[in-house]
Amino acid sequence: MTRLLSVALVMTAVAALLMGWRGSAANARAERLARELAAAEDAVEDLSRALDAERARAAEVARIGAEHEEARRDAETVPAAVAADLRAGTLRLRREWASCETARLSDAAAAAAERDALAGLRAEAAGRIVRIGRDADDQLRACQAVIRAYRGESGQ
Repeated sequence: MTRLLSVALVMTAVAALLMGWRGSAANARAERLARELAAAEDAVEDLSRALDAERARAAEVARIGAEHEEARRDAETVPAAVAADLRAGTLRLRREWASCETARLSDAAAAAAERDALAGLRAEAAGRIVRIGRDADDQLRACQAVIRAYRGESGQ
């Protein structure tokens, strides 16, 4: 009986040791999984913040593009408006532009109709030149706004 009791006692001790080892291994595994889960949650949060920032940038670039297209549509009226203002006298060209064609002709040789036609051509050319400048300014402004949007800067 003592022998049976000793064997039972040894088996109980071995079982207790195995249970303790298994418990600490399970605890270590659970702790490792908890750390991995926390790291994965942090990565998801970082990704979510990056996606939100990219969406905000994309919305800002879309707004810039819409403003640029509106400015391009508005620019189509510039040449006609400049020509009309020149003809009405509300806008004047600099002296070197105002007389560039007629300065080469003598008053006796230039007919009134020819001078009027040249003045009209100058007005139309001035309108086209102003539009080219405006288009370039609008394009530059839009490019700078996109760069600021990607840098995270505010302001237009």
